[in-house]
Amino acid sequence: MTVAALRGALGDRFVLTGEDMAPWCRDWTGGYRWAPLCVARPGTAEEVSAVLRIAHQAGQAVVPVGGNTGLSGGTCGDGAVMLSLDRMNRIREIRPEARVAVVEAGVILGALHAAAEAEGLSFPMTFGAKGSCTMGGILATNAGGSNVLRYGNTRDLVLGLEVVLADGRIVDLMGALHKDNTGLNLRTLMIGSEGILGVITAAVVKLVAQPKAYATALLGMRDLEASLDLLNRLQAVTGGQVEAFEYMPRRYVEAYARLHPDARLPFEEGHDVTILVELGATAPRDVVPGPDGQPPIAGLLETALGEMLEAGDLADAVVAHSEAQRRDFWALREAAAEVCTSRPVIICDVAVPLDRVALFLGQADRRLAEMDPEAVAMVVAHLGDGNVHYSVWTETTGAARNAIMEAVEEEALALGGSFSAEHGIGLAKRPAMARFKDPVALEVMRSVKAALDPKGILNPGKVIP
Repeated sequence: MTVAALRGALGDRFVLTGEDMAPWCRDWTGGYRWAPLCVARPGTAEEVSAVLRIAHQAGQAVVPVGGNTGLSGGTCGDGAVMLSLDRMNRIREIRPEARVAVVEAGVILGALHAAAEAEGLSFPMTFGAKGSCTMGGILATNAGGSNVLRYGNTRDLVLGLEVVLADGRIVDLMGALHKDNTGLNLRTLMIGSEGILGVITAAVVKLVAQPKAYATALLGMRDLEASLDLLNRLQAVTGGQVEAFEYMPRRYVEAYARLHPDARLPFEEGHDVTILVELGATAPRDVVPGPDGQPPIAGLLETALGEMLEAGDLADAVVAHSEAQRRDFWALREAAAEVCTSRPVIICDVAVPLDRVALFLGQADRRLAEMDPEAVAMVVAHLGDGNVHYSVWTETTGAARNAIMEAVEEEALALGGSFSAEHGIGLAKRPAMARFKDPVALEVMRSVKAALDPKGILNPGKVIP
């Protein structure tokens, strides 16, 4: 009955069943597979509203899905209506003077990057899945990425939202205001809620000036403590122009080289600590080339690196002198998902204070060796914001895998960290919510969920234990 009603609302072409549902029956990793009731593909907020009204009346589970690039099982939807927002892919407008873009949930991140760049602007959220992830998923998970250090998480980049509630009502929060104190901030509540409170269909997002010059380098460091000193020094001398500060250990770089034997690696000999650092500048004083042909921002970076080389804190450094070389540097870092999932893996996404990253890695490595001597930690980190992707290659299964994830999370929490930084909770981290989240906070979450979705149809079984 539900499928027939949905076809009446959307048309037969946009309600899929059987083999046509294949792209919506698994997540990107292949770790989660399911059999939906159907896939509904509305093209407007009003059609999303119609889908949810039908589902609400029938008590039918609905799972919103965007690019389906998540890593936490957040789109698993056995027996559910998969609500794909891929047809809602319009960039409604870009307003350069106000530096905002109005986008629908199905807009691919890379498409927004291109549209903003055409106006001399940037939407400064970026990560490896930018060619396939969509704005709806980014908003629903409060995604992070490589530029959080300078621009913040998704929540920091959003001014307005359009949301459809479980019963089909549309909430219009699409203001482009930087200040609006008219009651509870429902926008912030919806961002990061993973589709359990409402379906985000559009947003007003902030844009920033597109950097006119970048200074990018790969560094071979002796230890992580020295790299944190470099970060602070660069922030001071550039006035906060560090866009990214990414950590890759020797084991990760070697794994990348095995997967990409023809790749051009920057160092003839590997280093225990490799850092990708990038500065971005917009002011003419920093971007207009000097007599040596390089922009001043590049000179600032090279001077800082030279001082560290002389002090012995830096073992090696290669500065990108072309856009092609810069892209090669970023290709190394943005292959993280490919590298980490090239073998059976436990994906841990934690955050710790910046000055405790090295301590966390040491403690987590020791704990892992005790639990599974054959396991291999495959680590990368957004070092500038303390987000560590501590993935574990292991052949263990069942309870042993869960115990490893729990141990990694415990080590992060013991240092004042979090068991989830940017991947969301979904199904994978729901046990951690039960173990570690404040019980009163969980009670409040359940109350909010019950108020907005009394029948529990929106992405059921996710996030809240």
